Amino acid sequence: MDLNLTDQVAFVTGASKGIGKQVALRLAQEGCDVAITARGQEGLDKTATEIQSETGRRILPLAGDMSRDADVQRCVAETLRELGPIDVLVTCAGSSPGGLLEELTEEQWMQSLNLKFLGYVRTVRAVVPHMVERGRGSIVLVVGNDGLKPSFWEMTAGAANAADLNFASSIADQYGPKGVRVNTVNPGPVDTDRWDGLEKAFARDMGVDQAEARRRAEASIPLGRITQPEEVAALVAFLASDVAASVHGAHVPIDGAQRKALMER
Repeated sequence: MDLNLTDQVAFVTGASKGIGKQVALRLAQEGCDVAITARGQEGLDKTATEIQSETGRRILPLAGDMSRDADVQRCVAETLRELGPIDVLVTCAGSSPGGLLEELTEEQWMQSLNLKFLGYVRTVRAVVPHMVERGRGSIVLVVGNDGLKPSFWEMTAGAANAADLNFASSIADQYGPKGVRVNTVNPGPVDTDRWDGLEKAFARDMGVDQAEARRRAEASIPLGRITQPEEVAALVAFLASDVAASVHGAHVPIDGAQRKALMER
């Protein structure tokens, strides 16, 4: 299927690895030039070289911390200068610590909310005026199924993700009439380095080994397997494209119909 994304400009946060890297790759494969952001320049440069070599598209690596508004504004300004107007915004930056209520610190709660929620707000706030000016654009927030399916071990993620969903619904109402589509993608477990770390932490808090943590995760998913990052990227690319022109204000799960409670038993 041709998604008609050729020669569009995409801005992808959290794109040096994991889901964000796969999203950047998929968009470049579909013909986009892509600005990629993350906090580490070395990882970004490596990812940019890989994607550019494979796709032949322009990949602009921009080191920046999405928890700092000045970094967000700088990265957006550099993208506009180097690649041109932004057609597609995908936010993937941000992770939230897992843990039990009595163990979570004030700092961990703030870490989750500052990056996974407010980082998304900052990025959208920096990009959306340029989309409104042109009367078109597509925003896809990669959030997570914790915002839809509460989990007592993933409370910080759940709080940030629920805020992201509310935010996305609100801006969909505001900017849809101005030509900007807004949707969210909500993965469950995805086979990345980030998930490996969460498995280890979950095993620690539940008093089991990592193999048992993986077994519980897989058992909570009717499809019986962990989602691959390439699958998430394919969904993001579809929602970003005009092929999905009537999909707006949607919160799309991609978690194999996971039932969270089964993980915690």
